[in-house]
Amino acid sequence: MKRIAKTSENAAATDAAAPRRRWPRRLAIALAAVAVVAVLVVAAFLVYAGDYYHDADADHENLASTAQIPVHQSASYVAFGDPGAEVGIVFYPGAKVECTAYAPLMRDLAERGYLAVVVEMPFNFAFFNVNAADEVRAAYPQVSCWWVGGHSLGGSMAAQYAADHADDDALAGLVLLGAYTASDLSATDLGAVVVYGSEDRVLNRDKLADSEALMPDGTLIVEIPGGNHAGFGAYGPQSGDGTAAIDPDEQQEQTADVVDAYIARQSSSPLAEAA
Repeated sequence: MKRIAKTSENAAATDAAAPRRRWPRRLAIALAAVAVVAVLVVAAFLVYAGDYYHDADADHENLASTAQIPVHQSASYVAFGDPGAEVGIVFYPGAKVECTAYAPLMRDLAERGYLAVVVEMPFNFAFFNVNAADEVRAAYPQVSCWWVGGHSLGGSMAAQYAADHADDDALAGLVLLGAYTASDLSATDLGAVVVYGSEDRVLNRDKLADSEALMPDGTLIVEIPGGNHAGFGAYGPQSGDGTAAIDPDEQQEQTADVVDAYIARQSSSPLAEAA
């Protein structure tokens, strides 16, 4: 009887310990499953991000320096124009677009006297480095007046940067190309110009209209007849976009005209002179 009782006690103890031993195993299985899912998500993102729009200038001739337009390339940006220019523009690329695809537009702005800098974003997504303009501005301390801007998603992230630095006296304004702001800039003194193409089918027009209430007073909104979403860069057709009635070169030239005229007007305003 004593032997039987002892055996029963051992069996009960074993049954009580079994659930405690099973929990670590279950936890290990759960963690392994989470790790597998995380790896699959990361792999899927890398595949998605790796399929991006490449610069149509495969030989990168637009990155060549000239006596009139010096070009400086760093690990994270490409700067066009005079490093001692009075006004600088930091430009954030659109999502999944190679940054050098905006070289023609940057060169055009540099020819007009600006230091025009396009930033290379991690995985070609501007939301991974909203404060990219800080590095550029630190690299060119002699530039006294800065504008930030961008195309599509890059424009929205530039708007976030502008909202976060609205009290910075050296930050003059915002340039949005085929983009809208989700950040409230209505109470700021920043200048702002929005340019989009009439044939743009990527830009959400309803959100663009809604965002007007978030923009500063005096914001200029310009539609380029015949322009589309991809025409601000040189990377070929974009999925879901409309068919442009003008060449990208023409769209970029008109864009540079609008931006240059607006910045010049802002710089010569009584408010700007007082600052």
